[in-house]
Amino acid sequence: MSPEAFEVEIVQATPADVGTVAPLFDSYRQFYGKPPNEESARRFLFARLSKGESVLFLALQGQHAVGFVHLYPVYSSTNLTRQWILNDLYVTEAARKQGIGYALSERARQFADSTQADGLMLETATDNLAAQRLYERLGWKRDEQFYRYFLAV
Repeated sequence: MSPEAFEVEIVQATPADVGTVAPLFDSYRQFYGKPPNEESARRFLFARLSKGESVLFLALQGQHAVGFVHLYPVYSSTNLTRQWILNDLYVTEAARKQGIGYALSERARQFADSTQADGLMLETATDNLAAQRLYERLGWKRDEQFYRYFLAV
C-alpha cells in the first residue's frame, strides 16, 4: 500500500458534514451495542453541531471519512475552568492501526488547549482494552479518586 493511503486530514465538522459523519457515528453506536439508526444519528449530530453544543473533528483519507472525535464542553466549579469531554472516538475497522486514533486524540488536545481548557476527560468501556492502551500511551491517567454514578430519569 502506498504511503499516501495512510495520510489523514483532520477537519472540524460543520452541520453540512453530517451526511458524511452519520454513517460513522451510527457504526460507533453499534460498536457499543445500540441498534442501527442512521437517520436518528444524523438528526442528533445536526442538532449538536448546528446549536454549537459540541465540536466534532473528522478524519479524512482522500475523500473517505475514516474516523471522528466528538467533544462536549463542561466547566469545573472547583477549578473554575473549562474542560472538554472526549465523548466519542471512532475509527473504521479498515483504517485502524494507522495512527488515526492518535491523530484525532491529538487534535482534540490541541483544540482544548486553544480554548484555554485545563483538560480533557473521557470514559470507555472496561473491556475496550485497545482504547485504554491508546489513551494511556497518550498520557491519559485513569481516575483512581472518584467513582462515576448515573441516575436514569
